[in-house]
This record gives sequence, structure tokens and C-alpha cells, in this order.
Amino acid sequence: MTYAYRRIYRGPIQAALLDWAGTTMDFGCMAPAVVFVKVFERAGVPISMEEARAPMGAHKRVHIQKITELDGVRARWAAKHGRPPAGKDVDRMFADFVPLQLDCLSEYSELIPGTLDVVQALRGRGVKIGSTTGYLREMMEINLRDAKKQGYEPDSTVCASDVPAGRPYPFMCLQNVINLQVSPVEACVKIDDTVPGIEEGLSAGMWTIGLAISGNEVGLPLVEWRALGSAEQASRRSRAYERMRMAGAHYVVDTIADVLPCFDDVAARLARGEKP
Repeated sequence: MTYAYRRIYRGPIQAALLDWAGTTMDFGCMAPAVVFVKVFERAGVPISMEEARAPMGAHKRVHIQKITELDGVRARWAAKHGRPPAGKDVDRMFADFVPLQLDCLSEYSELIPGTLDVVQALRGRGVKIGSTTGYLREMMEINLRDAKKQGYEPDSTVCASDVPAGRPYPFMCLQNVINLQVSPVEACVKIDDTVPGIEEGLSAGMWTIGLAISGNEVGLPLVEWRALGSAEQASRRSRAYERMRMAGAHYVVDTIADVLPCFDDVAARLARGEKP
């Protein structure tokens, strides 16, 4: 008889890869969403906040392109300009987007409650902290500066503009693996508030934790989320959890403050020889 053998990793979790807006800072993932709305207003084709959020997590130029591909947006663009949106329109809106985003990032840079405690706890377990983002490097420098002032400084940060392609491709995660010098990929946990961010982690062969409340799926600042009635919160939470589960997330929780039990479970699963 012929047998095939495979290696099984039974070691500890080595790295956590965290998103930024909606995951570690900017509760509600507001900064990019409001700028996408402004950019399309400038182009004479207003979009809704829901349309602005639809491709969230992608490289920002790709995000703009995907908005122009939405049926409703294409129809309104054609009605306004007499033709469908083209690549030159995407380029022009992306050129508008960059300075607008740079100008407002610090307005939305407050860390999400629980970020510092979770990062400290993970480092206490010997876990390295990496990060990925759809922001460009020049945008990320602002977030890194603001985060450091609040006590958060990841060991590695990779931007969509640093790799051949952003989410849902795995390249940012894999560059973090190289930067952090960890192996194998199943010893890593990817945490994100967007569907493309979950897909990014899955594509990289990592465990994934979806954050349903603090980010793009609910899309509300913390004060507005807390102001909702319990029934409305439950409805929005249910929808967000389902979206994350449908994306393939191994775990779904409300915010980063709730992830440590997931790490405990992943550690137990690794010890049993399980893979993502």
C-alpha cells in the first residue's frame, strides 16, 4: 500500500494581524466612508453611505472603482455625464480622495476600547503584533503616529500600496509573516471588521476573527451605537454576525475587546493538530 504523510503544527499562536479603521481605531470605520461620499459628490454623482461602504477593506483606488461598478451608481453616473464611468474618472476621484483622506484621518484616530488591553495580553503570551490596511503608506504614517501617542505600536505594518495587490489577496498578511519572522501561517490569527479582510486572512491560510460591531458592517460611531435601542442593536448585530460567518470567519465577536477567548480556543485547536 502507498501512504501519504503530512506535518502537523502543534505549537503556540505566534502572531496576531490586526486591521486598523474599525478594528483598532476609528469605531465605525468612519474616516474612509465619509471621504468616499465627498469624492463622489465632487464628481456630481452623490452616493449613499451604504454604497460608499460596500467594497470596504480594499485598496482605496480599487474601492472607488468598485463603487463605480455598482448598478445604481453606474446608472446615476450615466444620467449625469451621458456615459458610464471610466478608468480616467476613477483616477481623478482617487487623486481627489488622497488629500481629503489625509486631512481628516486624525479626526477619527481614537483607539477602540479594549485595543491596548488585548495587545498587552497577547504580547504577554508571546504573540507578535502585525497589521494590514487598505490605506496607502502616507495615510498609515498618520495613523501610526496617532496610535503611538495613545500607546499602540504594532511590530509590523503593511499597507495595500506595499504589495502587488491588496485584499482579498493574501500578500499583506504574508509580508507580515516575513517581517515578523513567524512560521507556519496557521500559527497566525487575522482580525478584521470587513469581509475582504476576512478573505485576506483565509487566503493566507490563517485563523480569522471577524469584528461585527466596531467596524464597517454596522458603520456607526461608538456614541451612536450605544444610543440605539436594544432591539435595533440586536437586529444590526445579527446581520453583521451573519455577514462575517458567510465570509468564512472562524470566529465572530463584537469588538477587539472580545477576542481573547477566541485565541484560547485557537490555541487548544492547534494543540490538537487542527488547521484553519
